[in-house]
Amino acid sequence: MKYLLGHDKNQTLTITEMDDLIPQSNQVHIAVKASGINRADLLQLAGHYPPPAGESTIVGLEVSGVVIRAPATSPFQPGDKVMALLCGGGWASQVCVDVGCVMKMPASLSFIAAAALPEAFITAYQALFELAKLSEKLSCKKARVLIHAGASGVGSAAIQLAKKAGAEVFTTASTDLKLNALSALGADHVINYKSQDFCQQIATITQGEGIDVIVDFIGGDYLKANIDALAVDGALVNLAMLGGRFGDKFDFAKVLSKRLTIMGSTLRNRDYQYKAALISQFSEQFLSCFERGELLAVVDSDYHYDSVDIALKKMSSNLNIGKLILHSFERE
Repeated sequence: MKYLLGHDKNQTLTITEMDDLIPQSNQVHIAVKASGINRADLLQLAGHYPPPAGESTIVGLEVSGVVIRAPATSPFQPGDKVMALLCGGGWASQVCVDVGCVMKMPASLSFIAAAALPEAFITAYQALFELAKLSEKLSCKKARVLIHAGASGVGSAAIQLAKKAGAEVFTTASTDLKLNALSALGADHVINYKSQDFCQQIATITQGEGIDVIVDFIGGDYLKANIDALAVDGALVNLAMLGGRFGDKFDFAKVLSKRLTIMGSTLRNRDYQYKAALISQFSEQFLSCFERGELLAVVDSDYHYDSVDIALKKMSSNLNIGKLILHSFERE
C-alpha cells in the first residue's frame, strides 16, 4: 500500500510504501481513487491535531474509491463505487472504514467530485440540522442562516443544504470572485468581510431582526459580532477558530435576553455510531439530490498525489473556492 508521509520538519510529503491493510469484521476495505484535503489536515501536519487514539496516523478524512471487500451483511459488494468519512488514513491507496461511515457514490459523480462530499457535507449537515436544529426553526418561520467562510468546503456545502431546506442564506467571504461563486450556489446575501461590517449589513437587511443560525469557523473577535447578529432564540455553532481561540467582550446579558444557544463541535472524534447515524440521516434526506443536480460537490481543483504540497500551499493561502482533491497514486 502507498501513502503520503511527511519526512522532515517542514512536513514535505513523499509517497511511501507499507503493507496492505487487513479489514476488521465491521469494516469495508476500499481501493482509494481520490482523497479530500481539509484544514484539519494542515493542523495535523503541523502537529496540532493528532488523530483520535487507535486511529490511523496517516492524514486524510475522506475518500472515494472502489470496494475491495465488505462484510457479508453490509449493503456493499466488491466493485461498488463508494465514498467514506474517516478519522484518518485517507491519503493512502487503501483504507478500511466502519461500514456505517461508507456511502454509495451517486452515479452522476466522478471519483474526484465524490471525494469532495463526505467531510464537507456531513459536517455541514451536523452543524445545521443536528446541532442548530434548523428544521425545527424552519417549521415555525422562514429562518435565516449565516455561513462564515462560505467559500470553504464545509461553507459551500452548508450554503446549499440551508438553501435546499428553505432558509434565507447569508454568507461572508474575502473577495468578489468568491462572493459571486457563493451567489451561484444559492446564497441570498453575500458580504465581503474585508470591506463590509457583516453585523451592520445583517442588521440593515433583516431590519434588526437578526439571524437564526450562524455556522462559524473563525472564532476570536467574531464572537461578539455573532452574538450581536443573532436573533432571539438564535443558535451559534462554532466549528473552528481560524481567527483565534479567545473572544473579547462576551456579553452575557445579550445571551440571556435573546435566549441564545452557543455550542462548539468537532466531528472527527465522535464515535462511529454517532457518525453512522448522521450519515444515514443525511443520505436519506439529501443524497439523491446530487443525482438530480440539486446539490453540488464543489471542487476548486484537483492534484496528483505527488503534487500535494502545491495543493496545501493553495489552501494555506486561502485561495480555494470549494474543495481541493488528491487523486490516483498510479504514476503516468
